[in-house]
Amino acid sequence: MTDSTSASKGPLAQSATLTTRQLAWFAGLIAVGIFIWLVFAQWPDWLKGLLISKKAFLSAILNGLTLAGLYFLVASGFTLVFGLMRNVNLAHGSLYLLGAYIGYEAAELTGYWLVGVAAGFLVLAIVGLIMQIVVFRRLEGDDLRQTLVTIGISVVAADLMLAFWGGNTYQILTPDWLSGAIKLPVVTAVRSNGTEVFLVYPFYRLVVLAAAIVIGIGLWLLINRTRVGSMIRAGVDDRDMLSASGVNVHFVFAIVFALGAALAGLAGVVGGSALSVAPGEDVRYLLASLVVVIVGGMGSITGAAVGALIIGLAEQIGLVYFPTYGVVLTFVIMVVTLALRPQGIMGRSL
Repeated sequence: MTDSTSASKGPLAQSATLTTRQLAWFAGLIAVGIFIWLVFAQWPDWLKGLLISKKAFLSAILNGLTLAGLYFLVASGFTLVFGLMRNVNLAHGSLYLLGAYIGYEAAELTGYWLVGVAAGFLVLAIVGLIMQIVVFRRLEGDDLRQTLVTIGISVVAADLMLAFWGGNTYQILTPDWLSGAIKLPVVTAVRSNGTEVFLVYPFYRLVVLAAAIVIGIGLWLLINRTRVGSMIRAGVDDRDMLSASGVNVHFVFAIVFALGAALAGLAGVVGGSALSVAPGEDVRYLLASLVVVIVGGMGSITGAAVGALIIGLAEQIGLVYFPTYGVVLTFVIMVVTLALRPQGIMGRSL
């Protein structure tokens, strides 16, 4: 009788699930359609009064997307170390700032921006490898000690960087082929004489967004479609079993930590080229990484991308439309996510 009842309820439950999923897809398609209309249609006067102007709206969206790309570059390294390996590295922001300073010095010394990018990536990979061997290998499984030690490392690193580079603000200059702005095929206004005004946007910021997408796809393939990725995931779930199968777990984790630090260094050079390099940026990007990983889900590259997208758009839209309360918006999103889905949007249930 129980089996027949379950069988009779099964199709109804499955039908309800499909209906909910279909409604979600339908709502998503409506949202995409509205967004496409906002981008390409000529706005009526009432909408301009509500959203300031089409140029302001589209600029906020593009700024949010490019900021999300930068946040993803920082948070992807953080989610590899914190989400996958369960290593609490609160010195991750310091790795970002150190990579920015090293990239600045290398670019200034050689005159080549790409050399600065390579230097920030490679030097921070070495720094991350040393941190994993000297610090985290000795503190495996002890979250509290990892937290305290990395806080101490971040404080010391911030003081050392301040002593060496001072309190000045630096800008990493991009090459000519990345400078300037491009005209996007989006009309923002029509003048009285019928001339169309197109949206002009910095080319480098679009390159940052494209680079973040490429790196994100590469990381996802590495974690989910390669033998190395399967060893990383197996080491997180059952380290003893992976070690018993003949894999050097410490070597695998050292490489992952080095990659996470290298991504932070790369993000430092990229962010220092788009924005600036100054004391205090380490704390800002550490907090951003924490919020992105919490919202997106620990240990998920896709979750880091989703979290970065939500936080980047929320920051820039809040900056344009309600600047007084825009700073609080990201933390509101984090609190709501923790209340409704504690493991994050794309995180696994523990």
